[in-house]
Amino acid sequence: MRYGQSPRRFLVIHGDETTARDVLSDYMHDHQGVAYMVTNNGRNVQIQGVTIDPNRMFSRVGAEKSITALNSQLDVAKRDAVLAFLDRERGKLIKRLTPGRGSRLFALHNNRDYSVKDEVEASDRTSLKQPERPREFFLCTDPRDFDTLAKSPFNVVLQTKSEPDDGSLSRLAARLGFRYINLECAIGSYEDQMERVRWLEDRLP
Repeated sequence: MRYGQSPRRFLVIHGDETTARDVLSDYMHDHQGVAYMVTNNGRNVQIQGVTIDPNRMFSRVGAEKSITALNSQLDVAKRDAVLAFLDRERGKLIKRLTPGRGSRLFALHNNRDYSVKDEVEASDRTSLKQPERPREFFLCTDPRDFDTLAKSPFNVVLQTKSEPDDGSLSRLAARLGFRYINLECAIGSYEDQMERVRWLEDRLP
């Protein structure tokens, strides 16, 4: 979805995170930027018949780990063929998702049993204004974005390290040096997620 000519990029990468899809679809009707949304209805996707978590394919290392975990009986030759395909095509996707100079990629996610508690140990800095609501939080890779988000009434963590390489967008952003922000909210929490999207969009360039 494209509205205007803003360098901002938005993403919903997991098909079963339907609240995030609804929030982003509604928000993009009259706000600047380009939004990419996966078209399937499940968490994982199929590439040449092989299952992979789409948020683990942004490096070969991460893609191989995901494929191995999700395809226990997969032939090695088939696995290597899919990895080679990803190596050829990955750069095109990354180019589209990379925000314009000085802008940011904003990814929306929903969770069911995942929370900010799972990220605290791996984070450089944290601001937990709503510890009683651990499933709602921002994760960002730029210290300046963290400083702004830490002034919000919401939970936020900063992660600047590119390792360990799990193939995720946050690790890729840390490695390539572009601004990345992930908003996690419980599945079904439409109003809560929209509130946080609007707060961030009103305050971050």
